Amino acid sequence: MIQSDERPRLSTEEFAGWLRREGERRYHDRHPFHVLMHDGNLTKAQLQQWVLNRYYYQSRVPIKDAIILSKSEDPGFRRMWIQRIHDHDGDREGEGGLALWLRLAEGVGLDREVVAGLKSVLPGVRFACDAYVQLVQRVSLVEAVASSLTEGFAPDLMSRRIAAWEKHYPWVRADVLEYFRTRVTRARRDSEVALEFVCRNATTYQLQERCVAALIRKTEILWHILDCLLLPSPAPDWARPAP
Repeated sequence: MIQSDERPRLSTEEFAGWLRREGERRYHDRHPFHVLMHDGNLTKAQLQQWVLNRYYYQSRVPIKDAIILSKSEDPGFRRMWIQRIHDHDGDREGEGGLALWLRLAEGVGLDREVVAGLKSVLPGVRFACDAYVQLVQRVSLVEAVASSLTEGFAPDLMSRRIAAWEKHYPWVRADVLEYFRTRVTRARRDSEVALEFVCRNATTYQLQERCVAALIRKTEILWHILDCLLLPSPAPDWARPAP
């Protein structure tokens, strides 16, 4: 029996296929919460809870990207990767993905300052998002980049989400869905660049295995965030958005 550290490195096509298969079958688009959302079966309070708690994840993304940036000795990689931070933080106040998410929060009836203050985030959501930051801290650069490959499955999810919200939640203005629209193209661009980097730099089968494991861990984190929003008991008073 061949041990994993003795197996030859997979070809680029085989490795990319392995990553795609694991990502596709584990991605959180199939989570019951997303099914409810896309079928129009969430209440206003549930939609608000998702927007409020998901902002904590959004706020961790540029932090994890900065950690990934710090792991590289290559100026070319850093010039490429830093664009992700600009996309989320913007080049100036009021721009970028985080600002667009706060605009979405206002659009669903939440107080912008409450959402940005992060004090109403559910403990399980906070734990899961912090686990993502910790993941990229402890693994190698190529594994950390591999964990971001869930972005490759985001464009289809974002397109379905836009259509579902416009159909089932007409009380949300179409113009506040801009974050979703921007991610359709940017997530596809980012994932293609990241996949090329991972396939080129995972130079052994053992490292390819660890990259797949990092991607799987990321899908579990995304899944757990939604698990927290499907708890049978209501959120505690301090975690409920103001009516």
